[in-house]
Amino acid sequence: MLHGCAADAEDRAAGRDTAPSLVTTVPDEDASRPNDVVERHFEASRPNQLWVTDFTYVATWHGFVHVAFIVDVFARAIVGWRVSTSMQTDLVLDALEQALHD
Repeated sequence: MLHGCAADAEDRAAGRDTAPSLVTTVPDEDASRPNDVVERHFEASRPNQLWVTDFTYVATWHGFVHVAFIVDVFARAIVGWRVSTSMQTDLVLDALEQALHD
């Protein structure tokens, strides 16, 4: 078995992911889930017909920040966004509020 940089280089050359695994969400299999009202069909024929959201985190030099985006599917443009150091519901709601009022 190789150790250190040689093992990492071999893994990368073979296409294996060498990044450490980070689990951020553990789903509750018994929890109710919202209906998929677009049935995974993310297309729109006009602006503001369908918005989708993404909520993620980004590593920075000073730790993680959480980012919420609201995207207009037709325009393929971000219409609202917010960044925060805490993962709270208000983060997504503030991004939606911006999209609705800008």
